[in-house]
Amino acid sequence: MQTVRQCSACASRAAGGLLRSQADVLALQSDRSIPRGRAACSRILSSACAYTSSRKATNRNTVQWKEATHTSTASLSPSIQQTEQLTYCSLIRRAASVVTDSTSTLLSQSTLALMDAFANYTKALHTRIALQRRYLVSLGKLSPAEEDSLQQAIFKQKAEVSEQLSECKRSENTWIKAVNLCKMAAEAAYTSGAQQASITLRANIQLAQSHVDEARKLSAEADKKLAETKVEEIQRMAEYASSLEGCGEHEIHEAYLRED
Repeated sequence: MQTVRQCSACASRAAGGLLRSQADVLALQSDRSIPRGRAACSRILSSACAYTSSRKATNRNTVQWKEATHTSTASLSPSIQQTEQLTYCSLIRRAASVVTDSTSTLLSQSTLALMDAFANYTKALHTRIALQRRYLVSLGKLSPAEEDSLQQAIFKQKAEVSEQLSECKRSENTWIKAVNLCKMAAEAAYTSGAQQASITLRANIQLAQSHVDEARKLSAEADKKLAETKVEEIQRMAEYASSLEGCGEHEIHEAYLRED
């Protein structure tokens, strides 16, 4: 009965935190007045004390690790956010540069296509002008077969001029859209901080416009020459018609004039 009471006392002391160290347990074990049952109780309390000490140490280490982790994260957070912001800005500038490169390629290709279309149209116009002047010069000097062959060549060349003019309109429509895209890309590049890409693209736009204006000017000059040739043709055909006694050939020439 005494042993039970003493064990209860030991347990109470352990629960109250009185067994602070291994020395208290050893002192308790060295008491010769304690029965064997008390010794068993002492062993249990010794294990409990060791567990309590280990748990406290673990708790202290956990708290220290959490504090260190929180401090490290808090010190790194502004750096991470700043890095993300810089990365986003860099990516936006890079994307804007890529867009300016792409639109510049579109502009250059559409400009070349339009210049080529104007060149083909101008060439077709000059060919038609040459054929019509040849016909006017040789009017009344050719055989019916030669005259018919020359007229067929003129009709064919008229169709070629019309086709090339349609190609000019299609190419010019694509080119205008490319210019508008380049202007928007240049504005976006400037806003995102890619000033050099914006400046380069604007310079390319001006260069493309100058080339297109020059090609358009040449085609306009060819149109003017064609108009002059038509006026000359009307006058020459009127003179030739008045010199003819019959009206059969005159009707053929009128049909030829109505093609324009």
